[in-house]
Amino acid sequence: MASPSSFDSRETTPPLVRSCRPPPKAIPLPHTNPTLQVDTKGVAWITFDDPERKVNVLTEQVLTRFGEHLAQVRNLASRAEVHVVVLWSAKGGFIAGADVTAIEAIEDPVEGAEGSRFGQRIFGSLSSLGIPTVAAIHGICLGGGVEMSLACSHRIASDSPTTKMGLPEVLLGILPAWGGTTRLPRLVGVQASLDLMLSGRQVSASTARRMGLVDEVAPADLFREKVAAFATAAVKSTRKQGARRSLFKRLIDGTPPGRRVILSVAKKRVMAQTGGHYPAPLKILEVVGQSANKPLEKALEIEAKAAGELVTSSVCKNLIHVFHLREEARKGTGVDDETVEPGRVEYLAVLGAGVMGGGIAQLAAYRGVHVRMKDIRHDAVASGLQHARKLFTGLVKRRKLRRREADQRMTLISGSLGYEGFARQDLIVEAVVEKMDIKRIVLRETEDAVRKDCILATNTSSLSVNEMASALARPENFVGMHFFNPVHRMPLVEVVRGARSSDHAVATTYALALTLGKVPVVTNDGPGFLVNRILGPYMNEAGFILADGASVEAIDGAAKKFGMPMGPLRLVDEVGIDITRHAGQSLYEALGDRLSPSPPLVALAESGRLGKKGGLGFYLYESGKEKGPDPEIYAVLSQTVPALRVTLEEREIRGRLVLAMVNEAARTLEAGIVQRASDVDLAMIMGTGFPPFRGGLLRFADTIHIRTILSRLNEFEERYGARFAPADLIRRLARENRGFYESFPG
Repeated sequence: MASPSSFDSRETTPPLVRSCRPPPKAIPLPHTNPTLQVDTKGVAWITFDDPERKVNVLTEQVLTRFGEHLAQVRNLASRAEVHVVVLWSAKGGFIAGADVTAIEAIEDPVEGAEGSRFGQRIFGSLSSLGIPTVAAIHGICLGGGVEMSLACSHRIASDSPTTKMGLPEVLLGILPAWGGTTRLPRLVGVQASLDLMLSGRQVSASTARRMGLVDEVAPADLFREKVAAFATAAVKSTRKQGARRSLFKRLIDGTPPGRRVILSVAKKRVMAQTGGHYPAPLKILEVVGQSANKPLEKALEIEAKAAGELVTSSVCKNLIHVFHLREEARKGTGVDDETVEPGRVEYLAVLGAGVMGGGIAQLAAYRGVHVRMKDIRHDAVASGLQHARKLFTGLVKRRKLRRREADQRMTLISGSLGYEGFARQDLIVEAVVEKMDIKRIVLRETEDAVRKDCILATNTSSLSVNEMASALARPENFVGMHFFNPVHRMPLVEVVRGARSSDHAVATTYALALTLGKVPVVTNDGPGFLVNRILGPYMNEAGFILADGASVEAIDGAAKKFGMPMGPLRLVDEVGIDITRHAGQSLYEALGDRLSPSPPLVALAESGRLGKKGGLGFYLYESGKEKGPDPEIYAVLSQTVPALRVTLEEREIRGRLVLAMVNEAARTLEAGIVQRASDVDLAMIMGTGFPPFRGGLLRFADTIHIRTILSRLNEFEERYGARFAPADLIRRLARENRGFYESFPG
């Protein structure tokens, strides 16, 4: 089937590649996409160049035209006028996949299976031409693009850093159904193919070469010439293509017992990672297992039927919804005024060289931004630099960077105790201690040391951006830029607009977040902003459920079965008990009694435990690894929890936890913290790991129906008190019989 594109729309076609289209031979074809040209050596160049998009996308129209070209090539080959076919792109990427909107529109499994068969037939025509076929891959090549290349007899890729290959269909809840699950295992082996199909990850040209996904890697600046020579050589070559696998791997992949072992191990891993919530990876394993050693036609039919089942599932629809949310965020500016141009940030300063500051500095340097880290102590600066280097070393160990590349990026980070060099900074991120008076002093000092157009951003999780702005002479240049910890892993950045923040400041900060590879969501100023405000009642309610006698395992287990990456009590440990207490107290002071801290969480904070970073919280930790709930935790909390554990229904626990979040999310919309339901959902998925297969917190609430939400909240309010009092917005929407997305559309 098709795949989404993760191609960077800011990337442009290298001039050399753009100018190296082969000279055409006059063929009476209309100027459609793709085009067919035959050069003087009998090489047929089928060139993809979507006139309506920045990337090549395989729509039904494009595939139909491609099939027509293949029929014409077959005719020319029968007259010995064409000896080899090259699939070429006139853009900076090869093929980014197919039209996700078309996938989203499929509601009938029969229609979904037929869509799979349509693509299979087109690529079958490609594979059966009877002459060599070459996929010339420069830039991004995803999903349907990879499947097209698999139907070719040869594949050559450029060594450009932009050249990436992957099958991300699983991320949309589907499988590669244009021959991908059938042809890929036969080319590179079952184990290597599952690694790509189950993860959706992208690999570089060199990695693709090692695994046998491409036959040759050529210099990007000579790609046209190398492709032409490769195509000419392919006409004479009789060498069988495929992965260069060891005898052991061939025996494992090529025998039924070996395949069963591989599939069994993979299934256990999938279940451990997904809890069985995502049907696509399990269906991929099923299809690969069933189609092994079967004739190609029968294997493709197994693939097509599986595609029809998956594409109509609610999980697929929800994952496509999340994909659209991410794409919208990636293409946006964070402001409504389309004329606003974000400023370019080449020089960034970070105030505060702690773990957060060091993480921000490393992330910026990794993306090519010059960074100045400032603190008031030499040892703090040294510690920040050490943390950044440690993160780069981790990338080297994971083979994301070469050592030389890591060292080069590390040189982009410098440290200081004063404001030397701050006159050239484009944006400053303040990440000092979370105390209002200190932040105001630091920001005021910094404003005096920078250009008048420099943007100042505070990395605060709970303090008022507006109150900080009141200390500044140029509040229009001030915003919040809330990174989540750890910086290098958490994708969300909340860009907090103050009452006097300018569109330019917001757009520049938003663009910087995109440059850093983050997913930005713009919020207005308010207690806890968006994510922490919604998480507050969720984590607090876990404490109340504990006070009602439920066990730590039962509470966290219910949340994990729902799809959360970890339970709320485990999350308290992860964030830090001291930090959780501070954030909870801030929300209580700002929002009133409905956020009154639960007694067990208060008692835990007073016990001196710190959570994961201290090795002890609700759970035990050794060397940073969780070892299960601490059996002594109930004794520690003895004044706030019953002596004996009681059994609460999982539905009850789940309902209290999730509805606490839904109710608070409604209040953030009421308060104007964000204006769209989609902003809530994107932030919760990217900032908390809210299960993507459910589509987001408010999309999930809409599937339950707003009147059901109101009924359950009324029930909980009667049983547990005013903290479950339904938000006014929920009452109004229930009266109007309208959902969140209908009322707050994107």
